[in-house]
Amino acid sequence: MSNSALFLKFLVCPETHNPLCWADSNLIANLNVKIQHNQVKNRGGDAIIQPLEQGLLCETQNYLYPVESGIPVLLKERAIALNDISSLSID
Repeated sequence: MSNSALFLKFLVCPETHNPLCWADSNLIANLNVKIQHNQVKNRGGDAIIQPLEQGLLCETQNYLYPVESGIPVLLKERAIALNDISSLSID
């Protein structure tokens, strides 16, 4: 078992306690385009201004928790609600 797989085994969504999984690179790339266009806010209402390196998904709630410098930020207010931004388009 790889270190990242072992690592994920112990991480859960802080809100639902459901397992987390790594966000794929396409999702991160799409979010970063929207971040570049100032279209992404976290659940706390703060605009996301730095591109995402990685993220962990809570699929049951459709939230992405950012991973910054290799450290998961598992705070509810820092999560990105993917439902809120899925309908946004880049003009």
